[in-house]
Amino acid sequence: MANKRHKVVEVLLDRHGETFAHELGVDLTRNTPTPLFRILGLALLTSAPVGADQAMRACRALAKAGLTTPRKMADSSWEERVKVLNGNGYARYDEKTASQLEALTEHLQAEYAGDLRKLRERANGDPAEARRLLKEFKGIGGVGADIFLREVQICWEEIAPFADKMALKSSAKLGLGDDVAALSECVKGDTPRFCRLVAALVRSQLAKDHKQILKEAS
Repeated sequence: MANKRHKVVEVLLDRHGETFAHELGVDLTRNTPTPLFRILGLALLTSAPVGADQAMRACRALAKAGLTTPRKMADSSWEERVKVLNGNGYARYDEKTASQLEALTEHLQAEYAGDLRKLRERANGDPAEARRLLKEFKGIGGVGADIFLREVQICWEEIAPFADKMALKSSAKLGLGDDVAALSECVKGDTPRFCRLVAALVRSQLAKDHKQILKEAS
């Protein structure tokens, strides 16, 4: 059984083992304000009822437009944000999301001086408190908070190991267990590898390719 799980993990990592931050070219290992802000933006964009590919596309478009820091986002106009979002998969949600980005940035600046590391400090090592504080941002609900935590556990070690509901649902389908402890054991507690595994599970759930993975691992 352990050997079967190992094979499933290897197939998963080969097929889908890239974090969403890495796909965006965001280096979270530095734990600096700009990468953290971009992932918070991704969490907001992914919270809208659009596909994951659209959220990634919009996140890249915002970066291409230069809106990569709280200051740059605050200096942008609502019309500018709407234009970027409208042209990148958010035609039905462009105006709402543009307003949410403004509110999110205002809250970040007012509460944390534009630096999400200060939110981490306020949470004082408590993942549940970090999640609660994240949900105070307009447009960030439970799903968005979990997306952020899933990605930043690579540099916020108190969060790891962390897997959101989608990842655990996917994990259960693949016989890797339905809890974080069992999943972490699959990679012997290796946090960078665990981050890749959790992302792979989410991608597998989105692709609905569990049967193919199990067949390849058999």
